[in-house]
Amino acid sequence: MSNGGEAVPGPDDALLDLDPEAFLSRLEPYERVLLDMKNMLYEGSWERVLADLRARLKGEPYVYKLSQTIARDIAAIERIRAYELRHGIDLSRVKRAS
Repeated sequence: MSNGGEAVPGPDDALLDLDPEAFLSRLEPYERVLLDMKNMLYEGSWERVLADLRARLKGEPYVYKLSQTIARDIAAIERIRAYELRHGIDLSRVKRAS
């Protein structure tokens, strides 16, 4: 996405209406890494990823250094989660199948 994932779409954002493959094709490389990390290190939980990012922001222990741009990663996770909730799917599973 041209905005680098910094803006979280609202519930009426057109991106949320795309089919999963189209949505995945629009993800930036770092957003795809977030999907992979969610499953590999955080047992498939966005909540755990977000907790880790927030702990890092506070200077607390964290599991994995995802990036230097924590705010960008949090915004990307919120956008991906909004899509997953709207469609009732786990994009990391769609990604593996495609």
